[in-house]
Order: sequence, then structure tokens, then C-alpha cells
Amino acid sequence: MSFGDYLILFGGMGLVTYLPRSLPLLYLAHKRMPQWLIDWLGLIPVAILSALLAPSLFTDAATRSLAFGKLELLVAVPTLIFALKTRSLGGTVLVGMLLYWLGGIV
Repeated sequence: MSFGDYLILFGGMGLVTYLPRSLPLLYLAHKRMPQWLIDWLGLIPVAILSALLAPSLFTDAATRSLAFGKLELLVAVPTLIFALKTRSLGGTVLVGMLLYWLGGIV
């Protein structure tokens, strides 16, 4: 591929990425959304994070079955308790990493 082809490719990828994000923003910028929609949109990050974390915490990839004794789940529970009590993001990351490291040794 030539340099011009790469420029067209990068420009096209930029448009495909930028347009779906910018068009709803431009359309909804001056409109008032109902409160139920705002509340519902607030739940989306929690749902996405749950969908990303649940398979790695509760299932064994090799056997494709539920596994509640996994190290990741055993570390996630005390880390979650620490996070809820302290509300410290940095401390939660450090505690989670330390517990995972200690769990790997044991």
C-alpha cells in the first residue's frame, strides 16, 4: 500500500469512529432528556463492568464451568470490602494487587 492509501485508510477509520459518537451528542446537545432516561443511562457503566468481570471471576475458562474457588474471586471479595469502607481508588488497587500476589504465593 502506498502512503496515500494509508492516509485514506486512517481518515476513514477516524470518520467511522468519530461520527457515531458526535452525531448523538450534536443532536441531543440542546434538548432536555427525561429523568428516567438519564437514570437509565447512568446504569450502563455498571452493566458493562459487570459483564466484563463476571466471566473471569466466576467461570473456569478451560472447562467452561462455574468455579467459585478461583483465586480472582477470593481476592475480589476482600478488595471490594476494602473499597466500600475506604472509598480510595489507589488503596483499593494496591490492596487488590497485594492480595493477588500473596494468593499466588500461597
